[in-house]
Amino acid sequence: MRTLWRFGYSARLLKNNHFRTAASNTSFPAVWMLLAQYSGRIPGLFVVVKKNSFFTMPETVEDKAHIELYSPHPEVRGMTLLDREAFKRTVVVPVLKVKKEIVNTLLKSLKHTVLQRPGLKRVVEDPEDEDSRLVILDPHKTPEFSLGESEQEVLKQLNVHPEVSKYNLELTYENFKSEEILRAVLPEGQEVTSGFSRVGHIAHLNLREHQLPYRHLIGQVIIDKNPGITCVVNKTNIIDSTYRNFQMEVLAGESKLVTKVKENNIAYELDFSKVYWNPRLSTEHGRIVELLKPGDVLFDVFAGIGPFAIPAAKKKCHVFANDLNPESYSWLLHNCKLNKVDNKIKAFNMDGRDFLLGPVREELSKELPLLKEEQKTSFHIVMNLPALAIEFLDVFRHLLLGEPCSSAGLPTVHCYGFSKHDDPAKDIQERAEASLGTSLDGRCSTYLVRNVAPNKEMLCISFQIPADVLYKRPCPDEAKPAAKRLCTSKEFSEEKLELKKS
Repeated sequence: MRTLWRFGYSARLLKNNHFRTAASNTSFPAVWMLLAQYSGRIPGLFVVVKKNSFFTMPETVEDKAHIELYSPHPEVRGMTLLDREAFKRTVVVPVLKVKKEIVNTLLKSLKHTVLQRPGLKRVVEDPEDEDSRLVILDPHKTPEFSLGESEQEVLKQLNVHPEVSKYNLELTYENFKSEEILRAVLPEGQEVTSGFSRVGHIAHLNLREHQLPYRHLIGQVIIDKNPGITCVVNKTNIIDSTYRNFQMEVLAGESKLVTKVKENNIAYELDFSKVYWNPRLSTEHGRIVELLKPGDVLFDVFAGIGPFAIPAAKKKCHVFANDLNPESYSWLLHNCKLNKVDNKIKAFNMDGRDFLLGPVREELSKELPLLKEEQKTSFHIVMNLPALAIEFLDVFRHLLLGEPCSSAGLPTVHCYGFSKHDDPAKDIQERAEASLGTSLDGRCSTYLVRNVAPNKEMLCISFQIPADVLYKRPCPDEAKPAAKRLCTSKEFSEEKLELKKS
């Protein structure tokens, strides 16, 4: 009985091969009237279709086609090995019978009422009349299989009979979206993950513990539903702070992890298993590069494969790019050649602290004293290692010796960090101030880059390094030699003093 009334028809009625109109409501059996009373409405007319026929009969409960149209067969619940055939189901949808020559006109006139479901035909053959077509309507827009006054007026103008019939529509795996499939498969009430980061042909997932038994099915569904994705991986541990890569498991598809990506109209190639790449940082990369002018100098302390460095070089900036990971350094050189900027970028494979104390200090010591007031060259230092970058800021304390340059020439730092604080901007600023040993009140700006996880934000704090932090003024007996030329390192200045004394 439950099956009979839930879907509004019985197995016996489905076997009919003819078209007929149901009797009036007064001729319903008592059970129909009781069900109608229970549901709070009088039964209407609807059509049931076998494969090649359709007919009308009374309905007593609310049609569930709208829900079923977006839900695979309930028997797929708990599936761990993908069986596409199991997703087949038949749902009852409202249709209008229309002469085929006016189908296009009707589709335009009832565009908000006609079914708009990607992958499903809106118009199907009429099994009883080759000169007619059945136009499928949106079940949500045709409650109780009746049209509103405005729709009926359109039909009257087109000389179309306003009777809404029902049609058995067969749905298959191909008709459902990935999130609908996963929602039907995973245990009820559990979070469904259908989102992923796309890196070229690779889909990168971060599955939760309860999703792991279904991980291979999830991977295959993502490949099936996303053209161009041929490999799905799941992160199996946290990002390593040293080289910024992580262990991963291939869930479905080919195990090819060397891929190509395009970001802000620039192409990059990389081995996703060995270097860090996050497509969610595309906007942030563009934001920083937008701050640069041709002729500016960029020091990229944790450069990765070059998403800051390469577009900056293309913008005719002078670029110094560094990464500790030998693989990232190798792909950085590769991408510099790929984008024809290998002669505009000086690349280094060093620890970030050593890079700041070495090449960065040397270049700043050489260039800052030569700056003139009218020159508009800016120096930018990007430190995109959110887990640790703030701890590197202490390097700037007395990095240079001598008299400070003009305030306009002081380097601007863009330092990234994570925060779980209630006030993440305040937290990032206070931590930066602790590393620098000075207040940044009124001298910095913070920018929310993205939400990384619940209660975890990624931010960028930008500031010009204060002169009293960056410069160490020489002692009186060092004043004269220091005024002539800035030393590039503490060791160099100390050695020079020893030679003078001897």
